[in-house]
Amino acid sequence: MGAASKFDPMISPAKVFHSASQFKRWGRKYPFIHYGLPFISFTVLGSIGLAHLLQGSKDVTKEKDDIEWEIIETRKAITRTGPKDGYKPKKLSLEEELKALQQKIDINSYDYKRVPRPNEGKSSETK
Repeated sequence: MGAASKFDPMISPAKVFHSASQFKRWGRKYPFIHYGLPFISFTVLGSIGLAHLLQGSKDVTKEKDDIEWEIIETRKAITRTGPKDGYKPKKLSLEEELKALQQKIDINSYDYKRVPRPNEGKSSETK
């Protein structure tokens, strides 16, 4: 019965106005409550919300990477000596590479060709 007496459905508007004016007075008397507290709470709650959103996207990316890794591992069919169709480097030496380049390019027979200067191309067009 004590709880019922505290709750009064017929609260007078004057009492509500008085409590509202008290909060306004707090805002004028303590500017931190009016400006600082909302600003700090917005900053903290915003960073928590952004962290939650970013964590969700990181989880999705991690799941995709895990699935791709499993697919790659099943395709490779790893044996004791390594992947079934793994990388097999060619056994070449520098001398063999040099010989291959010398066969492609003949450095003993060449023609002299004059490279035109940038000014020569423009002056011949104007004449």
